Amino acid sequence: VPIPFRGLANGVITNYRSCSQAFEINGVKITIPAHARSLASRASDSVQQSSSQLMRKGSGLGIAAAAGYAVFKELIFQPKEYKIFGKALDRVQNDSQVRVRIGSPITGYGQETRNRAACQRIPNRTWTDEDGSEHVQVNFYIRGPHGAGKVSAEMVKDKVDKKWKYIYLIVEIRSPSPAQLLLESYVPA
Repeated sequence: VPIPFRGLANGVITNYRSCSQAFEINGVKITIPAHARSLASRASDSVQQSSSQLMRKGSGLGIAAAAGYAVFKELIFQPKEYKIFGKALDRVQNDSQVRVRIGSPITGYGQETRNRAACQRIPNRTWTDEDGSEHVQVNFYIRGPHGAGKVSAEMVKDKVDKKWKYIYLIVEIRSPSPAQLLLESYVPA
């Protein structure tokens, strides 16, 4: 049944005649023009699309934030095992006995493989002893222009000055001629 109703068209109030739909909600009869229902339906669809787009953008932002935090954490808050690896590698690179045997520059890496990710992972073990002191043990490989070897190091975090100190630092030269060098040795009191 066409019924008259007023609507807004291009900013001007206009009278319309349209079909209507009757509803009963909680005992109250309501008649809504079909045109109005169509507009409401389109608006609802638009809200759902906007909500879906926001969810996707929010999800993307969440993933980007998590990745940013991981990079920030890796660059600023370096894991203990990488700090120990860095200290041990620096000590090995500056040792004259090692440089004479395998040459310089000396590089360090995690595993003997062509897999870049495996080369960057440093095998390690972390534990706390019965006195509450934190220990980190690392094992890695070194290479120079004239030879190669393997390094084993263990460090303990001093409870007093909170600095890392060597328990041992051993370099096992594998080529050109086998040798074992004890660069650091310390027994905490």
